[in-house]
Amino acid sequence: MHLSHLISSCLKAGYLKTLLQSKPVNRLLFNTRNKSFAAAMSEALDNMEQDNATRKAAKEAENETVKEANRVKRNLKRRKWVDWKTQDEEDAANGTKRAPFDPSDRIKRKKSAILLSYCGAKYFGMQRNPGMQTIEEELFKAMLKHKWITEDSFEQIQISCFQRAARTDKGVSAARQVCSVKLPEELDLPAFNADLPEQIRLFGVERVTKGFNAKDQCNARTYTYTLPTVAFAPNEEHHEQQTFRITPTQLDKVNVTLKLYEGTKNFHNFTSKKNFLDPSSKRFIMSFTCSAPFQSPQGIEFATLKVKGQSFMLHQIRKMVGLAVAIVRGNTTPITLERALTEERLDLPMAPGLGLVLDTVHYERYNDRYGQDGIHAPLIWSAQETQVNEFIEHYIYANIYKTEAEESNMMNWLSTLHFHSYDTRRDEPATESEDKSKADDADE
Repeated sequence: MHLSHLISSCLKAGYLKTLLQSKPVNRLLFNTRNKSFAAAMSEALDNMEQDNATRKAAKEAENETVKEANRVKRNLKRRKWVDWKTQDEEDAANGTKRAPFDPSDRIKRKKSAILLSYCGAKYFGMQRNPGMQTIEEELFKAMLKHKWITEDSFEQIQISCFQRAARTDKGVSAARQVCSVKLPEELDLPAFNADLPEQIRLFGVERVTKGFNAKDQCNARTYTYTLPTVAFAPNEEHHEQQTFRITPTQLDKVNVTLKLYEGTKNFHNFTSKKNFLDPSSKRFIMSFTCSAPFQSPQGIEFATLKVKGQSFMLHQIRKMVGLAVAIVRGNTTPITLERALTEERLDLPMAPGLGLVLDTVHYERYNDRYGQDGIHAPLIWSAQETQVNEFIEHYIYANIYKTEAEESNMMNWLSTLHFHSYDTRRDEPATESEDKSKADDADE
């Protein structure tokens, strides 16, 4: 009892000593000598409470300033294509408002592979680009509307682990593009496609492994290039594309020329800003063939070139086709192709982009390892093949036939072949920094 009483007295004495040493108490004790000790202590405590309240208010104001700064940062980080202020004003005018986040709306999403087909004639490529009409922009808007992705993922699509197998350029179409992205397990494909433009369709979704990446796991890509056979007519002869028909001898010459590309070669002359010593200039072409000729609904004879390779660089396929056409027509010789695969920098033509289509992306290694494990299906999309072929004929090939018949893109391009020297270029080779600025797998 005596010990606890002693400790309590000491603590009270220490508190009083601290209180007496504080400025408010000193000021009261020395300036108000006539006041009682109890009155002075009461006033000192009141002053201390006021000081604490002032500091607390200042702290709250500081916290509000930090929160406001964070809100400004988030707005600045939002992509240019998301004009939330304008969207909110339009919603307010219509009497609607974005609902606050509800934790009950949280949906579990798993890595999936989607099969996508599109006609790229009216779009500025596959990849999202601020201010441009692209395939991905239409796709992401539909995904957000159907809550396949969140608003944060729409602004920063990397949150959903999105990755395309191949990047297609302006005007280039895709028959069987594959993308990987985290999606909910229950999806309504017909309703989703109803909100997509008719030139874009999503035909299938398959669950894949957690570490699946549509680009990295893709071990080969197949492109097609559909063109009127008049492109292979001899240079010195004049033919109308409506009436020209290729001969078996000319078709054999086309296939012999295309076969020269097969194997591992250095294609630095078939892209831009790549030099011969850059390791990424080497690409493996597995096959390059020309189909039998066929007639379009407009009566023009066409043929389809099909090339399969591990990966392709920017404009590589169009330049390969351009040089092959020039060789078959007689504008240059196969020696030019042999020189183009050496360290020389040559002036080569580039075929129009109209006929180029990403046909198939291949996942043989992934299918061999995971396709038969009982959990994941192989990425061969056989169940969707009929729908895909119907879309290709109705939208992609129909657009190629129609545009070629109306605008004669190939005929206009053929008239420029004689402007190329097919010889050494005089410009300076690309620098190392320029080489690194290009993506290693910048597909057509």
